[in-house]
Amino acid sequence: AAAVAVVLIIGAGVIYSATSGDGGKDEASSSGSAGGEGKGGEGSGLAGGSEKVPANTKSKVAFQVPQPVVKDIVRVEGSWLTDKAYVKSGINEVVGYDRDKGTKLWSFPLPGEVCTTSRHVSKDDKTAIVFQETKPSKEKKYPACNQVGVIDLAAGKLLWSKSVTSATGGDRPVTFDEVTLSGTTVAAGGTSGGAAFKLDTGAELWKPKTGADGCYDRGYGGGEALAVVRKCGTYDSPQLTVQALNPTTGAPLSSYQMPAGVEYAHIVSTKPLVVAADVGDTAGDGSGISDFFSLDAATGKLKVRIPADAEKYAGDCDSTEVEKCQNMAVGNNRLYLPTERHDGTSEYGDTNEVVAFDLDTGKLLGGRADAGDRHILTPLRMDGTSIIAYKEAPYDKGGQVVSIDGETFKQTTLMENPDDEAVRKAEKRFSIGSAELLYSDGQFYMSASSVHKPSTVTPDEKVYLVVAYGTD
Repeated sequence: AAAVAVVLIIGAGVIYSATSGDGGKDEASSSGSAGGEGKGGEGSGLAGGSEKVPANTKSKVAFQVPQPVVKDIVRVEGSWLTDKAYVKSGINEVVGYDRDKGTKLWSFPLPGEVCTTSRHVSKDDKTAIVFQETKPSKEKKYPACNQVGVIDLAAGKLLWSKSVTSATGGDRPVTFDEVTLSGTTVAAGGTSGGAAFKLDTGAELWKPKTGADGCYDRGYGGGEALAVVRKCGTYDSPQLTVQALNPTTGAPLSSYQMPAGVEYAHIVSTKPLVVAADVGDTAGDGSGISDFFSLDAATGKLKVRIPADAEKYAGDCDSTEVEKCQNMAVGNNRLYLPTERHDGTSEYGDTNEVVAFDLDTGKLLGGRADAGDRHILTPLRMDGTSIIAYKEAPYDKGGQVVSIDGETFKQTTLMENPDDEAVRKAEKRFSIGSAELLYSDGQFYMSASSVHKPSTVTPDEKVYLVVAYGTD
């Protein structure tokens, strides 16, 4: 799991099964990888999902967007899909590209750098972002991430943006660490406070409760429901509580107190409610995960605690953030995890598998999806009852996108990327742990979540912000 804990994030997200109840009816499925949701193709598709197998799974490069020239590391987190556009954060801007051709459909400027984004997209194509109040200057080299806003991805505009002050008082705007979306509620939070807003208007709905006990909302998880990790206690002896919330009022619907020895908790899924944590810092690999906690959101009771040996499983959560987990998927009342890469049967090259845990019993279920020699499987998102996964290829092959049956683990190839050397080289720059990956309806988009100044060793090397593939 340590191999995926880097600054750039591929799977900053987990998708929840669109078939799991009627909660959050205004909310579309969330993304599987740091960007927006994967909208499936129309029709019956594969068993249990909406994605269809293309007539020809061999892909071609649809378009490429060169990496902008910068003098330092700049965040460009966020990518989303609508029926017409692939939308990507850029340098102090957000750009909508034609899904097929990559031609620019629209763009709008931001006053500063994008800080963080929501992976969730509403059914009417809206999402939330946090950005800096201004560009860096000599006087203020690191502007605060105190602006929260909503993007209308269909219209190509920033619908609204604002800052808020802390509920504890003072005039200084709150610095937001994360933002999420559930139904028609946008929730943004940080160590100094937060707030929730109406998706369409930006009207403030509520602020987290604060008191003399020093408790505060550490961050929120969205999607089909809304949940929070609330932190109390001292720095040396924190006490974390996970609560299911009413998105409109912020009132707790249930509470579960995490075990002692948990410094940070991560919301993997809100419906069903699944939380990851490194209990007592026992993971030892920087993944942030030693155990998963399957919770009853209605009562706050623990269904089951699932140990996940970090030496065996490759799930990963950002060390401090609440909703930044990757390389896993939740659906069919199961948690799907990839194993760590290990020796295959061939002399050279690693392999791995995708396995599943029952969220009621915690048992490792029978069956698995094998990547095959010299390949590595990583879940991107759910597609109904199936899992969409990226299959990382050896040095001489292009990668693949596959659909894994959530019951039988049978794999169906959806896309095979070109073996051409130049194309392979571009694809492999977007490695697991360092990219945003979106697949939908025969189209696959790989993008960076930060860009850096050109290499002094290979200054002429072509580096891309986005590489998109398409099937016929």
